[in-house]
Amino acid sequence: MFAAERRQLILEMVRANGAVSLRELARVVQTSEVTVRRDVRALEAEGLLDRRHGGAVLPGGLTRESGFPQKSHLATAEKTAIADLAAGLVDEGEAIVVGAGTTTQELARRLARVPGLTVVTNSLLVAQALAHANRVEVVMTGGTLRGSNYGLVGSGAEQSLHGLRVSRAFLSGAGLTAERGLSTSNMLCASVDRALVQAAAEVVVLADHTKLGTDTMFQTVPTDLITHLVTDEPPSDDERAGAELQALADRGVRLAVASLPGADALAAGRPRRDGPLPGPRRHQPLRGAQPLGAEQPTPRLADVRRR
Repeated sequence: MFAAERRQLILEMVRANGAVSLRELARVVQTSEVTVRRDVRALEAEGLLDRRHGGAVLPGGLTRESGFPQKSHLATAEKTAIADLAAGLVDEGEAIVVGAGTTTQELARRLARVPGLTVVTNSLLVAQALAHANRVEVVMTGGTLRGSNYGLVGSGAEQSLHGLRVSRAFLSGAGLTAERGLSTSNMLCASVDRALVQAAAEVVVLADHTKLGTDTMFQTVPTDLITHLVTDEPPSDDERAGAELQALADRGVRLAVASLPGADALAAGRPRRDGPLPGPRRHQPLRGAQPLGAEQPTPRLADVRRR
């Protein structure tokens, strides 16, 4: 495929989806991420799209929120790997809260196999994924339906969470930085996510590498309240995402990193972050995290802890 054809296809994908990861672009145009990154730079220079960490978006893409149809096609392999990893952190008989989002929807599909589980959620998609799970009890919040992400928001959703206490909250968002934590571009969603956090003893953030280093308008979870981050291995040349992971670990966040089969980080032979990072550990190990690698060999776990 010639460069002009590649770039036209890349532009069409970004226009159709709002944002696309470099991995997905490389897969569709059947070339390397290095080549795709060069094409994206060229398209950005023409003002046709904007580069973001690990992907490309429409010009001004940070100021608008993509709807569910667009988000559901972004970083699909990464979200699957993250969901597989995060599901291993849930024990039988637990009570948890799960927020709205496409990554949490993937997690919910895997939680259907956990017996005795109680899931409180404001997401119709999460509830739908668990609707036929006979051994899982699903509790929906009240609230007003927000069509772009099929989440319930507003005072009804927040009030229904008052007085609730569960072991963990599983949340995703639009951006994650060590300085500010998890954030989203919608005020109503942010308010409900904060209520979900208040109901949980621990907070697990699910975010693919394209969210690392991105800061959006409304903070949902400050860094010091994030117990655990489940993410995927950033590309080997994405130094900013790698630095953001290190900064999060330095702030006391426990990291679980899933590797995608054939990811360029492994092909390049980059050392995996299987070892400990320096510094005191703030949190005790999350139940189920240590044996996860043995139980689910794909995706593999790089569980980075502060010690």
